[in-house]
Amino acid sequence: MANIAVVGPGAIGSVAALAAQQAGRHAVTLCARRDPGTIRVVDDVTGEVTELTMPVLTSPADVPGPADWVLLAVKAHQTDGAAGYLNALCTPQTSVVALQNGVEHVARVAPHANDARVLPAIVWISAEPTGPGEVTVRNNISSLVQVPAGPEGEEFAKLLQDSTAVEVELVSDFTTAAWRKLTTNAIAGIMAATGRRAAVYHRDDIRELALGLARETLAVARAEGATLPAEEAEALVTMFERMAPDIGSSILFDRLAGRELEWDARNGVVRRLGHRHGIATPVSDVLVPLLAAASDG
Repeated sequence: MANIAVVGPGAIGSVAALAAQQAGRHAVTLCARRDPGTIRVVDDVTGEVTELTMPVLTSPADVPGPADWVLLAVKAHQTDGAAGYLNALCTPQTSVVALQNGVEHVARVAPHANDARVLPAIVWISAEPTGPGEVTVRNNISSLVQVPAGPEGEEFAKLLQDSTAVEVELVSDFTTAAWRKLTTNAIAGIMAATGRRAAVYHRDDIRELALGLARETLAVARAEGATLPAEEAEALVTMFERMAPDIGSSILFDRLAGRELEWDARNGVVRRLGHRHGIATPVSDVLVPLLAAASDG
């Protein structure tokens, strides 16, 4: 049995907590800033509703001791705010799975984790808050978490092997996989900028904008060591075009709710690293300030 702490009870954190709960043999605790009350996870295909039953902590001061595993599910820009929990939960024997967007997981999380092992993760889960205490998962889309192949990744896969809520996949070329996901995140920033769901990609002008954004992101990705050809841009934008028109993104939901946006980890990083490598990022040079301004409210 493992002692698992899930930090962040949002949409992704709720699904991660459900996965740990389903494993059935672990002691699971949910760590939050405030008591979220009852949390129900809804499968929008079957209509099945599962209630999370683990105890909830609302302050790092309430942490009884270190965890074996920490599933960190706060958004990238909220990591510093979770430092108290990480400090209370982590020792060098702890493994932290960073269930976050971006390509800078370890650099972002490690300073707060007391020399714990930080396992970066790529999250492919379509989930959104749909009411007080309710998270809906679109299970016609696979709920997948990718982690680097190796002993730590294998341990994590074994931890959740009995879960049906999340599939864990070991990835040999994690850099390429992470940049592919980041490119989709960057494209999704257009939803937040326009305030519209996936239907926006049916516009010809937005499609061209998305293609330009994808191409410059992939150029930066290659400079960072990813194996992603320029032709990948067309495939990724086509993926957005083929989404159901009402599909959204977490950054869009935050924009619509007036919350701070995860713009730097998803879009700002393209501009920052592009400039470092001398790669032109004209779409990001416009989109990033717009997202930053929207984030400021």
